[in-house]
Amino acid sequence: MSAGGQASGSYRWRFFRSGGFDQVRIETADDLRHLAELDQKLWSVLACPTNGLEFDTRTLQLLDADGDGRIRAPEIVAAVDWVCTVLCDPGVLFSGSDVLPLAALDEGNDEGARLLASARGILAYVDKPDADAIGIDDVSDTTRLFAPDHFNGDGIVPAELAGDERIATAISRIVECLGGKEDRSGKPGVDAETLQNFFERAQALSDWLAQAEAEPGMVLPLSDDTATAAAAFEAVRAKIEDYFTRCRLACFDERAGSALNPAEAAYLDLAVATLEPTAEAIAALPLALVAKDRPLPLEAGLNPAWAERIARLRALVVTPLLGERASLAEADWRTLAERFSRYRAWIAEQPDTPIASLPPAELRTMLADDTRQAIEALIAEDLAAETAATQVEAVERLVRYQRDLVRLLRNFVSLSDFYCGERKAIFQAGTLYLDQRSCELCLRVADMDRHAALSPLSGTYLVYCQCVRQGEAPMTIVAAMTGGDADEMMVPGRNGVFYDRQCRDWNASVIKVVENPISVRQAFWSPYKRIGRMIGEQIQKFAASRDKAVEDQAAAGVAEAGARAEAPASAAPQAFDIAKFAGIFAAIGLALGALGTALAAIVAGFLSLPGWQMPLVLAGIMLLISGPSMLLAWFKLRQRNLGPLLDANGWAVNTRARINIPFGAALTGVAELPAGAERSLADPYAEKRTPWRGWLLFAVVVIAAIVAWQNGFFDRFFTQ
Repeated sequence: MSAGGQASGSYRWRFFRSGGFDQVRIETADDLRHLAELDQKLWSVLACPTNGLEFDTRTLQLLDADGDGRIRAPEIVAAVDWVCTVLCDPGVLFSGSDVLPLAALDEGNDEGARLLASARGILAYVDKPDADAIGIDDVSDTTRLFAPDHFNGDGIVPAELAGDERIATAISRIVECLGGKEDRSGKPGVDAETLQNFFERAQALSDWLAQAEAEPGMVLPLSDDTATAAAAFEAVRAKIEDYFTRCRLACFDERAGSALNPAEAAYLDLAVATLEPTAEAIAALPLALVAKDRPLPLEAGLNPAWAERIARLRALVVTPLLGERASLAEADWRTLAERFSRYRAWIAEQPDTPIASLPPAELRTMLADDTRQAIEALIAEDLAAETAATQVEAVERLVRYQRDLVRLLRNFVSLSDFYCGERKAIFQAGTLYLDQRSCELCLRVADMDRHAALSPLSGTYLVYCQCVRQGEAPMTIVAAMTGGDADEMMVPGRNGVFYDRQCRDWNASVIKVVENPISVRQAFWSPYKRIGRMIGEQIQKFAASRDKAVEDQAAAGVAEAGARAEAPASAAPQAFDIAKFAGIFAAIGLALGALGTALAAIVAGFLSLPGWQMPLVLAGIMLLISGPSMLLAWFKLRQRNLGPLLDANGWAVNTRARINIPFGAALTGVAELPAGAERSLADPYAEKRTPWRGWLLFAVVVIAAIVAWQNGFFDRFFTQ
């Protein structure tokens, strides 16, 4: 295809017309070979997303060469050209089979020959050495095609690939500390990035350990036992500081000594409780009795709540560093604190890394020997095997294209899957059953706001539904209603059932409706339905107002009766005004007379017409009422367009894909009794007929006959 998108060859294309536009037929191997010559202006679609489609996800990933989540026309052309290059006859793709015969590969082509050799190698690896065809099942599970002890070109080295116990152990340690990346064989392994990260962390940890080794007696005063001793020291440090601070206050003022020791009242509170040595109230008391220049006793005279911890301090810290003693002076305490201050500072600088769990000796061995170089060599060797892995992926690509590529073309270059009806298009998510209808044009909706903004341009009556199913993530769909009517559609809360393409049922609930005409038949009856609804609403309003008036009058009557009962007996009752009621009845009679006269004039005029004109008049009246609504609906139904529905989902539709009236009727099924079904019209719960309707019809007929007789309508039948 040229840069301008014009056809550069003289191939004779064949088109068919559907949806109001010409669509190219993709039916032969020559159609595939010349696809690059087809002017892109004649393509139905120029781009589509890789998600939200009823299509194999892996095939879409292989087609998406740049990995941007969209399939574009140049990527389709490249895939078709590649298939035509490596196959003897591209027509094999029209079978749509998930098995590719090995004989279909072109051995005369270098790439075709490599693919054939790779395909035979794969079949041998999966225990099918004598097979003459390769299927998707043979290439879909890469863990079967790539053994962990073989190089596969992904740059990830599992322990099984090391071939040396020492290197294998090192790889296992790295995976344990930093986590591994999955090799094509499915085993965790190490890549170059993970390896560099590990040894950088290992070097930092080793340098930190070296700081303590440089000054062994200063940073680690008790060598390997320093950590345990430091923990015992920290457990009592704050309490011992509190004790010596109290003693210094007693030196400052002798009166403070008695005040800083527990008062007798504190013991009185403890006397009524059941005490344990570790009770919180006891632990809050001073470590020992406070006195001027008094050392801290390490045996007798200690707060029982702290005795065990002080004994641990004495055994792990005091005795090893100061020698055996029964008490601890403040100066000795300061010496101990100084000895552990360097250790605390060193610990604070410890690198925060999971590698710290490794024994230092093992860590430094890995840093000192050739472990890193050996793993780097394995990674480089694995990357050098990329050609074999690429060939395996190429075989998988070809087998998937064998099954899926032509189907994609019939939903991309043309929309024949959608318009021909033999199979559903890849954008059709399933079937929605709602209000005695089945809607076939259902699409997934990823972005509700974007879709709702563009979808009204389609001119289609749309129903958005939230679909839920146990164990599945909820999804939103939009369904096009192109048959029946919308009188019973309610938002929100109308419920239906949605069946996806795997025939799984979902609970569907209507959340939004975009109103547009559904059919000309619906448009014909819509004015009468609107008039009926208006009359019904007015009658309801009138009945409600009359009911309110009666209620108000009753309340007023009760109030007036009460007022009369309380009024003086001399007050005369108001006289009945017969003239007012006579006026009311006269007005009512005048109104009925006017209505009767108007009705009589209409009936007389209609009956005065010749018999053949009467049906024309009735048809004209109905056309006058329904005509504008039907005409408007007809124009709108002719403009229904699939494009905005797909564009709202990220497609780039290249044409006006119309949904005309006959095709729309095929997209929505309306409930009908099956052929040959028996139907009984006897309804035991049918509403009983009331006689007033018959009497009213009889009265209308009598009035009409009288008016006709008075106007001489019957004279023509009795005169000679």
